[in-house]
Amino acid sequence: MFSLLRFYLILSGVCLVSILPSQAASYVYISLGGEKKIAIYQQNEADGKLTHLSDVKVPGATGCLEVDPEKKYLFASIRSAKEFMSFSINPENGALTLISAVPAGGNAAYIATDRKGRYLLSAYYGEGKVAVHRLKKDGTILPEILQTIPTDKNAHAILPDQSNRYVFVPHTGPNVVYQFLWNEAEGKLKANEPPIFEAAPEMEPRHLAVSKDNRFVYFDNEKGSSVTACKLDSESGTLKAFQTISTLPADFEGKNTCADIELSPSGKNLYASNRGHDSIACFAVDPQTGKLKSLGQAATEKTPRSFNIDPEGHFLYAAGQNNGKLAAYRIDSQTGKLTRIDTYEVGKSPSWVEVVKVP
Repeated sequence: MFSLLRFYLILSGVCLVSILPSQAASYVYISLGGEKKIAIYQQNEADGKLTHLSDVKVPGATGCLEVDPEKKYLFASIRSAKEFMSFSINPENGALTLISAVPAGGNAAYIATDRKGRYLLSAYYGEGKVAVHRLKKDGTILPEILQTIPTDKNAHAILPDQSNRYVFVPHTGPNVVYQFLWNEAEGKLKANEPPIFEAAPEMEPRHLAVSKDNRFVYFDNEKGSSVTACKLDSESGTLKAFQTISTLPADFEGKNTCADIELSPSGKNLYASNRGHDSIACFAVDPQTGKLKSLGQAATEKTPRSFNIDPEGHFLYAAGQNNGKLAAYRIDSQTGKLTRIDTYEVGKSPSWVEVVKVP
């Protein structure tokens, strides 16, 4: 039917561009803490190349970025100003328009929406706590903090599971992961039983990734320079570790800490960043067991604090915090290995990379 309509319109001289839906576009947002701004790039989805479009000034050093499930709004932790900001995303050019700016509960190291996009969850490294803000349907962050729960020092990340029933908060200092029950109707966290998952000695879990089938949770270990794979009990919401694998080559002898971790959209591969070795560690994921197999490391820029994979799973972008460069890689669809395709000068102290495909 569509082909016949298209043929008729071409014969009639009608411009198809004006009546057919526009294609989705992809943008890359980069927190530049050293310049107090968010840089906006457009991604060419065919070859992964980036074009700088504009910058948005903010009142402090930007940190973690997050998008709502529908990819309409961008949320930012303005760490030095102790604020949260929300922006609408213009699908035509990726431009950000400020919607709201509210006080955070402190210097938030990490933010994430719940899976329904109704609440903003936050973790506080220095203050040792987690908090919850309510989100309106138009992307507004309501200023009232619904809940604050003290945890322990160095709360480094916060993320719900795929079912939106459980929330996990890794802590580097005390070497534990706090396990919470999440009440999405009330927007409230409650300590699970047991309330913490204890990591192996000297691991210090930092960030996490949850498999699409919700069977496995992966943590990169800041001090341990490794990734720990855990089984997630769907009934209790508790974790059980079954593998820890190094992110480094066997002959590396220098200092190193892990920073970020990402699963590919397909779930076939997992990546973690090494600060010191300055690389992205690459792993294959066994879909049945969740076990990881090392694929080696891809060299990257100085101190890769944050990286992100595009939603189609074709490209990975890693920011070097200490040299202001962004490394772009193509992901091999068969092996999951990385091939560097470009390097960009993005600005001072890039601390977060977020790739967004808008509808």
